[in-house]
Amino acid sequence: MRKLIIAAFCLLLAGGSYTATAQEKQGSAQQKSGPKFRFENGETHDFGVIQRGPVAMHTFEFTNVGTEPIIVMNVTPSCGCTNVEWSKSPVLPGQKGFIQLGLKTEEQHGVFHKEVYIQSNAITPKGEKRYTLYIKGDAKDEVTEADLEKQKKGKKTTKGKTKKSH
Repeated sequence: MRKLIIAAFCLLLAGGSYTATAQEKQGSAQQKSGPKFRFENGETHDFGVIQRGPVAMHTFEFTNVGTEPIIVMNVTPSCGCTNVEWSKSPVLPGQKGFIQLGLKTEEQHGVFHKEVYIQSNAITPKGEKRYTLYIKGDAKDEVTEADLEKQKKGKKTTKGKTKKSH
């Protein structure tokens, strides 16, 4: 009788393990289908050293590498110092879209790190409710030649386009 109970218990454990493995496989298959972002130049933009005053612009371009259209419902910056624009119509699989940011540099003092939150139907890397992009840089009253040289010798950065604020 004892052997029968042990055998039944082992079968029960084995069945539960098989069910969990099947559910994990099904879950990972579901993660691969659906809308999915791939940002062309990564999820972080470093403006480098920029002069305070003008609005610094950057556009995050993305491709929908998923199997369903991406619908971006809202894009919210972590502070009011960043204006946002984005692709308002659905981005079909294989097509490109954008998230454009305008950072008000007159409100920045020194090194800054900002986040921009994307509310969409896209699959997120770790199952988060929203997708996050990052911008950073160093806003100075005066950018010197030494700052520019240090920037060239240091990490590679893509300079943001600037336009005068209104």
